[in-house]
Parts: sequence; C-alpha cells; structure tokens
Amino acid sequence: MPLTTPGYGAGGPDGGRLAALLAAAARGDFPPPDGAVTVLPQPSPRDAGVLALTGSHVVFADADPAWIRGLLPADDLSAPLNPPFLGALTARLGRTVNNIDALLVADPLPGPPPALAPDTDGGHPRIRRALRHRDGVRAWTVPGATVLLGRGVAGRWETAVEVEPGARGRGLGRRLATAARHLVPPGEPLWAQVAPGNAASVRAFLAAGFRPVGAEALLVVDEE
Repeated sequence: MPLTTPGYGAGGPDGGRLAALLAAAARGDFPPPDGAVTVLPQPSPRDAGVLALTGSHVVFADADPAWIRGLLPADDLSAPLNPPFLGALTARLGRTVNNIDALLVADPLPGPPPALAPDTDGGHPRIRRALRHRDGVRAWTVPGATVLLGRGVAGRWETAVEVEPGARGRGLGRRLATAARHLVPPGEPLWAQVAPGNAASVRAFLAAGFRPVGAEALLVVDEE
C-alpha cells in the first residue's frame, strides 16, 4: 500500500493539500486508484479523520507518519477504515470515531432557495451538535424540518438535514437538501456526510442531486 507523507505539521489555515484534494474530488478529479495512502496533518485542531476514495485513502491526523505507516499492511487496501487501524489511531489521539459516513457532494444552484425561515434561537439538538463540528453554522426551518450550513473539514461547506418523525415520508428531506444547494456561494461545492444505514437520508440526498465521492470517518474529542 503506497504511502505519501508530505511535510508533517504544515497544513495551513485552510487545510492546504486536504482542501485542494477535496476541491479536486468535487470536480470529479480523483487520485489514481493505486492503493496509495496519503498522510496529511490536521487542517485544524478540531478536525482529524480518514477519507476513503476509490482505490486510495487520506489520513489527516497529527500523528507520526512513520507510526501510521507501520499500522497499515501493504496487502490490505481497506485497512485505513477498518476497526484495528481506527482503534489504534483514536487511542493515540485521545479521540473516538464519530461514524463512518458516505461522503456526498453537489454543485451550487443559482437563485434563492424556496421559502425558509432562519432559525434564531439555535436550540435544535442538530444545531447544537453542528456547532461542535463546524464553523459559522446557520440554520433554516420549515414546519417539521431543519436544514443547516457551516464550514467543516478544511473549510469545506457542509450541510445536514433533520426531519422530525411526524413529518417524514413527505419529501421534506429531499426539498431541504436541494434548498441547501442554493445557500452556498457560487462556485463552492456543498458536502454532506450521511450514515450509509440511514437509507431514507441517502435517498433524499441522491434525489437532491448529490453524488457519492467516498467515505469518511471523523475522529472527535469526547464531549464531557
């Protein structure tokens, strides 16, 4: 399993190479599917994780690249997202695995979104959770659902949608995921992390024009 290790500890405020790699993936420009693992420093003290693309991985964590290399068998292309490696990396960093999500991306849409009411109190649990993982979080609501937007890993724009149980099955998730594409600046891709087992959410984001680009495990600091 090839491993590239650029200058350890030199990520830059925007995530440097990680931001560039994500921008390229959003355009459909992926690394060669040769089994390589790229090791990058964390783009911020908050964000660490493992990104899987077709035939390649990126580990972004402030850990010694040589130590990371020693944990990855050369003949196991799935090792970076498997429990033994993730367990060792989280123990080293004092973090936990948030989830292994499908990573989706969509292009922005022109014009204003459908009528949305800005959330002014920030009391929704999904909003409070987003504030721990994203910067500049904003939220909008419609009856029965909330959509939020913020800057996440390496400064990328990320969205999430929460539909209340009593409002599900009416297409609200798809409509809000589509609306989120109107809320990002022109030319900026919009990312979403979706649990693969949440089939309804996966279907909603795909129907809203999001496309899968890979999988991602974020390593988070335990909340007290």
